[in-house]
Amino acid sequence: MGILNVTPDSFSDGGRFINRDDALANARKMIAHGADVIDIGAESTRPGSEPVDAEEEWRRLEPVMADLAGLGAPVSIDTYKAEVAAKACAAGAGIVNDVWGLLHDPAMADTVAEAEAGVIMMHNRREVDPQIDILADIDRSFERSMEQAARAGVPAERQMLDPGIGFGKTLAQNFTILKRLDHFARHGLPLLVGASRKRLIGTVLNVDTDDRLYGSLAIHTLALARGAAMVRVHDVRAHVDAARILAAIEREDCE
Repeated sequence: MGILNVTPDSFSDGGRFINRDDALANARKMIAHGADVIDIGAESTRPGSEPVDAEEEWRRLEPVMADLAGLGAPVSIDTYKAEVAAKACAAGAGIVNDVWGLLHDPAMADTVAEAEAGVIMMHNRREVDPQIDILADIDRSFERSMEQAARAGVPAERQMLDPGIGFGKTLAQNFTILKRLDHFARHGLPLLVGASRKRLIGTVLNVDTDDRLYGSLAIHTLALARGAAMVRVHDVRAHVDAARILAAIEREDCE
């Protein structure tokens, strides 16, 4: 999954792709490099970011959406607002990537169902709590998200879970999640992992955002080896190469 931010303030590439032509050029490049899905977002969810209303979020998205859907790769809309999700799906998005896992906007689950879209349900926390059992907390959140999806009539084959690396978690909790990814197989849904260029990489390696590719590759290759079905990344070509090598190793494809 390739990340396309049309925001002025995202932590990694804020402001680089707010122009329609630049955004579409980046999407084309990611697809050419092997992205299976393009995930477009118009509101930064980095720590300390300012929320935007649905009208402003859609104002940023609308110039890009129709052409993006025609590029040949499925489009995912990264939003937690049902109003924005509905408009994006009407414009061609087929997946809703909700960082609050259908638990923020009461209308979101029904919106996903009515659009016959897929949904990625992420675990999130408003505040960091170093004392909690993070795996148990994620399990409870996943169960609530899955209940919301089922209630609205979203079939299981259109659902995916995301443990939310970097969202309301300590460094130790993030690493616990990565070490124990197989724990989440109990929920019976495919798992997405997104740690691309995130702060935990900078903390460990003491590098700025633009120098976090190698750390991102390490985390995402580990995640794929431990059962993740998809990774959400800025640097598509490098991650596709890593995934291909991993697949060859697992096939013992030495010829």
